[in-house]
Amino acid sequence: MADRKNDKKDEFQTDKVYADIDQDGIIDTAAVDTDNDGIIDTVVFDSDQNGVIDAVAVDSDQDGVIDAVAIDADEDGIIDALAVDSDEDGVIDTVAFDMDGDGIIDAVAVDVDGDGIVDAVGYDVDSDGTIDVVGVDIDSDGNPDVIGVDTDSDGEIDVFGNDDLFGDDLDD
Repeated sequence: MADRKNDKKDEFQTDKVYADIDQDGIIDTAAVDTDNDGIIDTVVFDSDQNGVIDAVAVDSDQDGVIDAVAIDADEDGIIDALAVDSDEDGVIDTVAFDMDGDGIIDAVAVDVDGDGIVDAVGYDVDSDGTIDVVGVDIDSDGNPDVIGVDTDSDGEIDVFGNDDLFGDDLDD
C-alpha cells in the first residue's frame, strides 16, 4: 500500500542550489527548481547578505531563460521594481516601478521595438492604480514627443500635446 502522507510531502519538495557569489563564506544566492523538472525557474538574491531577499529572477514559462526580475531595493517586503523581457530576446522591454512603497505601480516604462531605448512611459500620478499621464518617444531620442493625460480619471487618455513629431517644423 502506498504511503499517501510521504507522497504528498514529495510533491512540495524543490531542488535548490545555493551559491556564495562573492566567496566570503555567506550564501547570497539560491537557485530553485520549484517543480522538480530539472530546470531552474527561480533565483533569489540577498546581495547585502542581511538575510532579506533583495531580488527574485523568474523563468515563468520554464524554458530555461529568465524573463522577469523583481527588486525590493528598500527590503520592506514590497516589490519596488519589476523588469520583464516578455519576448525573451535578452532585452528588458517593460519596467514597472512602485516609487512610494504602497504596493501600487506608479510608473511603467516600455521599450516597444526592442532597441533598448524606452519608447513610452506611463505614470499613475494620483495612486489609484490607473495610468494618468503617458509620454511617447516617437523618434527614439530619449525625450517624449507626445504627452497624453487622463483628465477625468476614467482610465482613458483625453488630452494629447505634442512637439514637432516629424522634425519638419510643422505642428503635427
